[in-house]
Amino acid sequence: MLAVPPLLRQRTFRRFWLGESVSLFGDEIMNLALPLTAVLVLHANAAEMGYLTAVGILPNLLFALAIGAWVDRHGRRRRIMIVSDLARAGLLVSVPVCVVAGVLGMPVLYGVAFAVGVFEVFFAVSYNTLFVAMVPAARYVEGNALLNGSRAIAGVGGQSLGGLIVALLTAPFAVFVNAASFLVSAFFLCRIRPDEPAPEPGGRGHVVAGLRFIVNSPVLRASLGATATVNLFTFAYFAELILFVTSQLRVSALQLGLALGAGAVGTVLAAGVIRRWTAKLGLGLVFTVGFLAYTVPIALVPLAHGPKPLVLALLFLAEFGSGFGVMMIDVAGGAIQLGATPDRLRARVSGAYRMVNYGTRPLGAVFGGLLGSAIGLRPTLWVAVIGAACSVLWLLPSPIPTMRECQQVV
Repeated sequence: MLAVPPLLRQRTFRRFWLGESVSLFGDEIMNLALPLTAVLVLHANAAEMGYLTAVGILPNLLFALAIGAWVDRHGRRRRIMIVSDLARAGLLVSVPVCVVAGVLGMPVLYGVAFAVGVFEVFFAVSYNTLFVAMVPAARYVEGNALLNGSRAIAGVGGQSLGGLIVALLTAPFAVFVNAASFLVSAFFLCRIRPDEPAPEPGGRGHVVAGLRFIVNSPVLRASLGATATVNLFTFAYFAELILFVTSQLRVSALQLGLALGAGAVGTVLAAGVIRRWTAKLGLGLVFTVGFLAYTVPIALVPLAHGPKPLVLALLFLAEFGSGFGVMMIDVAGGAIQLGATPDRLRARVSGAYRMVNYGTRPLGAVFGGLLGSAIGLRPTLWVAVIGAACSVLWLLPSPIPTMRECQQVV
């Protein structure tokens, strides 16, 4: 019998983990269904695909700093997360409703993606404070590994199921599953009562305090530079990925979902060993190597051509290999950020971090869309892969590669 991880024996964290796991599963379906709605139903071009990806992430650039300050000042993070879940569920239901009403168009998808992104920011900047209220510092890696392990399993099942649902019900109706997953997340959040930190009074410099802290921290500054750079280029890559594989490689929605979902097994395998890696090699080295482990395998996608079985095998290997790197970055990087941030600044640091880190994503998506229109899809993917691999250069001169464990800041 498999041993139950200690954190999952705690009722509060277990309920939180269950809600997040279901929500992450639904997210994977939406990540496939929404862009496929644009491609298959509305016949979106390369630039429109870039815009669709961008508007969903743009709220991080526009609002994350202010929302982080607002959350630290007002508290009640759990309640904010519940409202965010309910709002996102309602917004997603509007997509199939618009299909039935015959009014779905790219402006509608842009609007839904943007509004969902706004509530995602409220949820995300509240997340870290709620996490540390349930998880002691010594278990940050374990907690991150459990939640990212759920994300990995969702990647396997969610994308494959998403491809099947799209094939059976059409893409717009697949987003119903993601809407339902947000309701499940809200249900479990309603059933926990962690002791949250008291609200932080506002004052002069309150809004920019998180950004100032990151700039003055060698660890957070280097971490943010690396993650922002990798996001800039990988979102240029992802903005054109579905259009490339469906139009030039002639891969169907079902085949794409199955190939990517099966390939995500690499992420699941990494989730099972990440704690041993960090204990043996050190938290910082795992985080640093993760950037190369993530970016190098995706070069197999622009290399893909020839018979369909070969193309699908390369898509599988790209996802399988990069899955290890994603897990190394997410688990180790999450623990590093949690340890390097004081409790009183968590939402503001999270907001500032997201503003830059996620703010580069719409820029990357638009860049990918425009570059894809200008030079073609395959060359654009090559530019994105090379740029993403260079992200590791931020970390090499920093203290991060030599960090053995989480360095807790009070």
